[in-house]
Amino acid sequence: MKIKYWSFILLLSGSFSCKKLTEVFPKTEEPTNTTNPNAEVNGWIYDTMKSYYLWENQLTAKASTDNKLLPADYFESLLIKPGELDRFSWIQEDVAELTASLQGVNKVVGIRFTPFFSNTAKTKVALSVAYALKGSPADKAGIKRGDFIVKVNGSELTPENYSAAFSSDNLKFTMGDYNGTEIIANAKTLDVVKAEVQTNPIQMDTIIVKGNKKIGYLVYLQFLSKFDTDMRNVFKEFKEKGVNELVLDLRYNGGGFISSSDILSSLIVKNLKPGTLMSKQEWNTELTKAYKTKYGNDVFDTKWLNESNNLGTLNRVFVLTSKATASASELVINNLKPYMDVVLIGDNTYGKNVGSVTLSDDKKRWKWGMQPIVLRTVNSLGQSEFGGKDGFIANFKVTDNAIPFRPFGDENETLLSVAIQQITGISASTANANARLKGTKKVDILNSAYPLDNPKHEIRDMFIDKLPSQK
Repeated sequence: MKIKYWSFILLLSGSFSCKKLTEVFPKTEEPTNTTNPNAEVNGWIYDTMKSYYLWENQLTAKASTDNKLLPADYFESLLIKPGELDRFSWIQEDVAELTASLQGVNKVVGIRFTPFFSNTAKTKVALSVAYALKGSPADKAGIKRGDFIVKVNGSELTPENYSAAFSSDNLKFTMGDYNGTEIIANAKTLDVVKAEVQTNPIQMDTIIVKGNKKIGYLVYLQFLSKFDTDMRNVFKEFKEKGVNELVLDLRYNGGGFISSSDILSSLIVKNLKPGTLMSKQEWNTELTKAYKTKYGNDVFDTKWLNESNNLGTLNRVFVLTSKATASASELVINNLKPYMDVVLIGDNTYGKNVGSVTLSDDKKRWKWGMQPIVLRTVNSLGQSEFGGKDGFIANFKVTDNAIPFRPFGDENETLLSVAIQQITGISASTANANARLKGTKKVDILNSAYPLDNPKHEIRDMFIDKLPSQK
């Protein structure tokens, strides 16, 4: 059974149990310490990490760990060089909530925004709406890309309070206008209540015709396997209408299923050859040895998929990027680089070339779910240079700080305009690309990669939900 059949997400969106994996690893010892209330769950955490953690050979000996710590603290104590080598492993108290978030289901208003200083004294903050998720409370309230929010529940936003402004479930937004100098409150208020929202990752798709260029444009927010058919249908329309250039907008895409990134890669790559090598995964030493012994030396290979709507003849693809472009998004870039020109426009990407898996207790003794890093990805040439904190370096560095944000697909939108200029052969420097258009203003941004509604909802990961033994 080959890796091409695995389901991956640059967030492990499935839930693994230890029992499912015992074809390769034997059952772990049952903890016997009954005097410490955390001993049993912490013992499970350690044994599971020892089996699957990418850096398991660097773990502290179990006897030297402090198993009296709370489970979340104990998990953190095991991580190897957290924030440096391992920047991504995490644990969550409720595995069901963890799994739902990886599937794009969250209790949210449904707004992604960019915070910026709204006055010259830099004492006030306004939120420029990057998008409202389709079908979300924000979308239903009429909030759209380019709108400004200046107050939440009557309070003016400041550098100190804006990040916590969405903590309540019931929110009243005071909207704002740009007066030529600052963003000021207007008379419009909107009442919005958080709700469970399923992310539709296809925020927008269109075809832009410029002379003999038919430019397919896709804004894709998260790699979610339940929307794979919809993604294929977008490319079916692109192919039927003769698209000969492609702009893939991943500036807000923090990752998702690796299986979905494999599909997207296979829809784009030039001269698709199904069954040939796309990429490889690297696991810890013991797991690699066990799986190769059981399933063969190519068990961790991912092959190009036979996608009938592959565009086929593209020599290049333009990808719009930011510091929020992570994991599965970066995997698509890395998959394509050996086969065609990949032109990055915007900011450097996040820098995440490792993937995780959801691990939960098969005996259901507790609800904890872990998302430890278990694999590293390389492309068909063995390259994986995007794992540092600089990520992939943008070919055209463009600061996305012109407000109000123009609609997706607008030919004058800050990042898309640069792609169109490159496609049509019109030379444009970064300065020209950022030139102020009438009615726009450049602002000082506080956080260019701010997540949906609240930082806890941000997903920057890729993960697997099935192993060869489960096929």
